[in-house]
Amino acid sequence: MSDTTPGREPYDPERALAPTGMGGTMDLALSEAAGLEEQPDASGTPARSLWSDAWHDLRRNPVFLVSALVILFLIVVSVWPSLIAPGNPLKCDLGEAQEGSRSGHPFGFDGQGCDVYTRTVYGARTSVEVGLLSTLGVTVLGSILGGLAGFIGGAWDAVLSRVTDVFFAIPVVLGGLVLLSVVASNTVWPVIGFMVLLGWPQISRIARGSVITAKQNDYVQAARALGAGNSRLLLRHIAPNAVASVIVVATIALGTYISLEATLSFLGVGLRPPRVSWGIDISAAAPYVRNAPHALLWPSGALAITVLAFIMLGDAVRDALDPKLR
Repeated sequence: MSDTTPGREPYDPERALAPTGMGGTMDLALSEAAGLEEQPDASGTPARSLWSDAWHDLRRNPVFLVSALVILFLIVVSVWPSLIAPGNPLKCDLGEAQEGSRSGHPFGFDGQGCDVYTRTVYGARTSVEVGLLSTLGVTVLGSILGGLAGFIGGAWDAVLSRVTDVFFAIPVVLGGLVLLSVVASNTVWPVIGFMVLLGWPQISRIARGSVITAKQNDYVQAARALGAGNSRLLLRHIAPNAVASVIVVATIALGTYISLEATLSFLGVGLRPPRVSWGIDISAAAPYVRNAPHALLWPSGALAITVLAFIMLGDAVRDALDPKLR
């Protein structure tokens, strides 16, 4: 029976669910609670969301600016190495083996007579390629499996937790020695596949914990009570608030994967000649370190700077995205 009392408006269930005094629908309120919309503060100025606030802090962080410039330079060099190194990294002359720097060859020559400067520049391409593709594969696979485990729970979560425990028990370097020693390919794909295979459990654990924490928030429970489906809950309300920690860990892990590729190549099971890699050059220069230390110094320095830049970038992003530090 409808309410027809004089002076009163008919009862509207959708209007009853709308928040009073806020001038918007419940869906907008949930979006604002999830940090997807900018809310005005007391003065009427729109408040920054988590991402815009993080970007505001990052632009003023000198650690982020320095590391970002170094990484940007590495990406440009890896895409167009001939811009600063017009030589051929595979062209070697034994008559110039272990020679020091001179005009046109600022880093000198290695034990095979190859130009160290040219090989160091071209080695950035391999390191950046392996690092980016490995991080992308690990992040996608780990986020999907971990996010579903945290959202669904039950048997899926229990099985995935035990599987990740098994992968965590495998030593990374030892696993690389065993798995990559039987692969005869000279491309980067076996190395990338190995890193994704052993790297996804870390991201999976982070994504699982973030999703479990996010799905217990009030705005998720309110959206569920209003009839939102699982896909809408996961994609619209949970994932945007759980992805920050995954991005931080993935950024730091990128430097780790670059270092791991160099380690495996140094041990002879990663990339192999004629591929150009910092790990290969370090391995080749190690026996001649007393007579030609420059052949070991430059690729090692480039590797250290690259790994440090990504770690510094990850630390800066973590500080900007962690609300507990505010």
